[in-house]
Amino acid sequence: MVRVGFIDTSPFWKYSYGEYHPLKMYRLYLTQELQRAKGLLAGVEIIYPKMADMGLIKKFHSEDYIRVLELADEGDWRDYMIYYGLGTGDCPVVKGIYTASLLSAGSSQLCAEYIIKGGKYAFNMAGGLHHAMPDRASGFCYINDPVIAIFKLLENFKRVLYLDIDAHHGDGVERAFYSDPRVFTISTHESGKYLFPGTGFEYEMGEGEGFGYSLNFPFPPNSGDDVYIWAFENVIKRAIENFKPEVVVLQSGADALKGDPLTHWNLTTNSYITVYDFVLSLGIPVLALGGGGYNVGNVCRLWTILLSKLTGKSIDDQVPEEWKERARRYGVNIEKIFDFEMTTSSFKVWDEVKRVADYLLQNHPILK
Repeated sequence: MVRVGFIDTSPFWKYSYGEYHPLKMYRLYLTQELQRAKGLLAGVEIIYPKMADMGLIKKFHSEDYIRVLELADEGDWRDYMIYYGLGTGDCPVVKGIYTASLLSAGSSQLCAEYIIKGGKYAFNMAGGLHHAMPDRASGFCYINDPVIAIFKLLENFKRVLYLDIDAHHGDGVERAFYSDPRVFTISTHESGKYLFPGTGFEYEMGEGEGFGYSLNFPFPPNSGDDVYIWAFENVIKRAIENFKPEVVVLQSGADALKGDPLTHWNLTTNSYITVYDFVLSLGIPVLALGGGGYNVGNVCRLWTILLSKLTGKSIDDQVPEEWKERARRYGVNIEKIFDFEMTTSSFKVWDEVKRVADYLLQNHPILK
């Protein structure tokens, strides 16, 4: 029987970025309840969150930033906090933000420890906060939990793949390992020409000993399943197979699904399932993380599908009525879990995607 560790997200449900912030913590509550209603939690080992080890935190984040973030935990903003990215519209100073951030990072650390101890798969939906920088908060992210998880995995593994399929470039994780050949960071995302954080172009490939161990595939707005799956099959899969990872950290932000209010993608669950099926076919441990997703119904659908893949339990497309009633209280309504029709892209999108693919196939060291 495949061992699957699952972080109980209930300690995060009480936190809030604020009424008008697009990142809604109730998405974790509704997703976990949908997973429960579909019978998926019966097949996992529940892991209760804990705070991350400060030694791991300080491998990436500066002591100065950690100290200021701790002072922000009471929810009182001070003018100097702005120099650390705190108190912006993206990263507000709200009560409990330090505690919640360290719990998220600690949950990803626990997933890494679970895998080191022999678990095959682990899932932290409260993680995937990939934009946090060493000395500042950024893009709704305060502590970079994927980086913390990877540092922990490096205690036991020599070749770690970080695969980020969030709509936004995984800039914080790339920065952490940009010169480290032990970690291959791959990010597929909407181009930085059109979307935050404005980075992640195809020519960003790493530096020093890490040159060739970062790969970015930026997509133009309105990219559909056809171009995404084509690029994944023809570029990303080849890069992963050439790297030969021992373990995968998969950041699976749901904001690349069509209908997200902050992005301009046209993907369906078909694209994500293509990635999930390939990653699981590698036969190596997988640490799955959440990430972006501002259409809450999409988040619930996608991460329920991901957990079904991890547990090996097939689910049907039906949304239980009792869950629908609960979700309506939050203004969330979904009628199905899967998308069955593939989305298509314009000739202009195809031309740009093929240009990026050709550039990478001709210039990226791991693809040659």
